[in-house]
Amino acid sequence: MADAFEEDGENTVSIGEFLQDLEEQELEADLVLGGDEGKECTYSKGYMKRQAIFSCLTCTPNGNAGVCTACSLSCHDGHEILELWTKRNFRCDCGNSKFGEFFCKLDASKDVENTKNSYNHNFKGSYCTCGRPYPDPDVEDQLENLQCCICEDWFHEEHLGLESSDMVPRDDKGEPQFEDLICQGCATVCSFLKLYPDSIFAPVQQQTTTNASKDKEVVEEAPLTVGSSKELSNGSSSVETPVTDNSPKEDCNGKAVLGENAATNTLLNQCNTVAGPSTKCVVGLNLLEAPISLEKSKSMFLSKDWREVLCRCPNCVEFYKQKGLVFLLDKEDTIAEYEQMAKQKRAQHEQDQSAELLNNLGHVEKMEVLTGIADLKDEIGTYLASFDPSKPVTSADVHKIFENLAQKRRRMS
Repeated sequence: MADAFEEDGENTVSIGEFLQDLEEQELEADLVLGGDEGKECTYSKGYMKRQAIFSCLTCTPNGNAGVCTACSLSCHDGHEILELWTKRNFRCDCGNSKFGEFFCKLDASKDVENTKNSYNHNFKGSYCTCGRPYPDPDVEDQLENLQCCICEDWFHEEHLGLESSDMVPRDDKGEPQFEDLICQGCATVCSFLKLYPDSIFAPVQQQTTTNASKDKEVVEEAPLTVGSSKELSNGSSSVETPVTDNSPKEDCNGKAVLGENAATNTLLNQCNTVAGPSTKCVVGLNLLEAPISLEKSKSMFLSKDWREVLCRCPNCVEFYKQKGLVFLLDKEDTIAEYEQMAKQKRAQHEQDQSAELLNNLGHVEKMEVLTGIADLKDEIGTYLASFDPSKPVTSADVHKIFENLAQKRRRMS
């Protein structure tokens, strides 16, 4: 009996662990599916700014097609499916010419091909510069892959072109401390970012000692291929460095920003001295004419809200278009915004379901349900208030909650 008790004890979890696990699962679902319930094909919505995409290797072994959540569940049930997380500006391919005689069960009226879709080796199950699958069956201790926000490929840390893994910004617990990664390959076309203040780059904690040295070290870590006066053939110089001013300011979009360093304040001041936002180039340089180095750059790690600092003057916007980077100006392109919209959809769905259930009940039944829910919440709250969160929850604890609730109802009847 003692052995059986010990074996059962291994399967118990504390309340804190249970709630944390639920939160992580909900967050993962939000990130991947974006609140999509998978009931309708997204084809009619056109090239969506961001959605969850899957590749069916059973139907398209060449990896040249992607399907939405609903089609992955309804049309490709039982097939070999790859989960690609999210892709930008993508339209569901299910049932088009790439699938031969196979037709979409949810929406049969589709174009022969989605010409604006972009595909990479992820659709074949290959990732990173090494082209290995993920998870890799030949690797025991698998590290989490990191996704580039430009090409949307996934990379192993050891293949990011860094001198060591310590150059990946993390906190004391090893959690990532950056919003976006730009891989080594995409860093070349994005080298113009070095014209912006150092604060858009996530600091490397292991190499940071003081605020004064923080910006200097980040600059040294990040690639610099455009922006210094020595590099410009037209004789233009980069932004000057004024005296540091930490007073609150606004960016080019009118958003309040606290000046973190001299370079930040210089750019913000340039925005605020013109008649309205985005009428003058923030970086003081025509990117369309500036020479771009083709040397291989280091990967970049960007801090939170770094896109808000990007210049939106006509020349810079045209530069983004020519380089295929105009999506960087779209707030809905970010994973953070995608996650937020997913949470809102989920909350609205739960609210609608509850309202529909109550509307189908009579007045008496409706009041009984609402009262029962309130009593259950109160009882759980009361019980947990006196419960040690570090202890595991057992079946006896659950039975005790419902026993107390039943006793309370008997006293009231």
